[in-house]
Amino acid sequence: MMPRMKRFACLLALLCLSCFAATPVLAQGLLRDAETEALLTDMARPLFDAAGLSPGSTRIVLIGDKSINAFVAGGQIVYVHSGLLDAADTANEVQGVIAHEIGHITGGHAVFQNDGGYGSISILSLLLGAAAMAAGSPEAGTGILMMGQRAAIGKYLAFSRVQESSADSAGARYLITAGISGKGMLSFFNKLTAQMHRYGYYTTNPEVDPFSQTHPMSNDRVENLKADLQNAPTWSKPLDASIEARFKRVQAKLRGYMNDPESTLRRYPKSDQSVAAHYARAYAYHKSGYPEQAAAEAAALVKIAPRDPYFLELEGQILLESGKPREALVPLREATALSNNQPLIAALFGHALIATEDKANLAEAETVLRQAVVRDKENPFAWFNLGTVYERKGDEPRTALATAERAHLMGDAGVAFMSARAAMSGLPAGSSDWIRAQDIMMVSQTKLEEQKKKKRNG
Repeated sequence: MMPRMKRFACLLALLCLSCFAATPVLAQGLLRDAETEALLTDMARPLFDAAGLSPGSTRIVLIGDKSINAFVAGGQIVYVHSGLLDAADTANEVQGVIAHEIGHITGGHAVFQNDGGYGSISILSLLLGAAAMAAGSPEAGTGILMMGQRAAIGKYLAFSRVQESSADSAGARYLITAGISGKGMLSFFNKLTAQMHRYGYYTTNPEVDPFSQTHPMSNDRVENLKADLQNAPTWSKPLDASIEARFKRVQAKLRGYMNDPESTLRRYPKSDQSVAAHYARAYAYHKSGYPEQAAAEAAALVKIAPRDPYFLELEGQILLESGKPREALVPLREATALSNNQPLIAALFGHALIATEDKANLAEAETVLRQAVVRDKENPFAWFNLGTVYERKGDEPRTALATAERAHLMGDAGVAFMSARAAMSGLPAGSSDWIRAQDIMMVSQTKLEEQKKKKRNG
């Protein structure tokens, strides 16, 4: 291998290993979308129930990443990459992945790091060299396969065959208990096996010992699961038609948002008049800076289902982001009402009310946004807009509190501390807002002290 190629291989190995290390989830691009979150919740709920996990502490979080991956990182939250939804043929395949990840949660699988923290357990069964091979560098990929896996085994011990096989078995049980077919779990693993063949793993690296790998080989995992899944009464159970139809909508929406517009328009040509195609084209056109075409696709969706809150949300979003906030109010107000004040949709409506620059809309904006943050406190966008409302009303203490809330969510301890302290100085002592500001200030102060200590210790 040439020196330059060696450096390239080492770099890719480190990048791939970062998937296995303890990467702060908030450092990655979380995607918030009301329709997608509702679908993932409905898809996962029976699996969480089958695993005996409390509904109040479980959820699925979507990350804007084109790689095919999902993972858990402590707690009872499953993180799913948008690339996995893109690659899946059915919602049932995604359910198979979620079931596997829940198996990691119930198995108590965690990755011990040198700093004493815990990392993530991941479904990523493609070998570390896959990224290099997919990028057109088989030589670099082969080097990473040999070097990166040994590093993963020696340094991280992240993906033991025992843990992965255990998560597979548990996931299969949860699918069966929930009355969901296991066909998706097997077909997804078959996809991974096919990709490994495509990248030349079996043909160009015959001497690599499967037992030296931290993950079992994907084809071996399929064989181990077949007996349990195929003998279950749920194997031939039809897929949930409603869930599958919703999945196609969400999948198209994510493709339009995440992928290159040209590839999206090739995949969903104008001749395709399905709901999914209108969705994908609307996002592709909007992303490309063609507001009229995007609005036409959104209008087509609203015509199909005039009372669908997600179609109305899209129509309003396109109008708002095309510089027409007043026109956006009608569909967004209706979408908010039809969705029972879903907090993400309500936050967008609140933003549109502010964007009109009409003081008469501030009262409604405050009401809508306060309801949104009560139901979903982890929405920096909603806090930013609520802070804007308070600023325009001249309420400096609550402007500072909203800023503190947003900074706290974004991990900016410095701004959170200063803003919370400023809020406390102007709020009535002992009030609920004052107590909340005090909580943020104390948490932020502790975090700042920890950061200073780490800096002093090198």
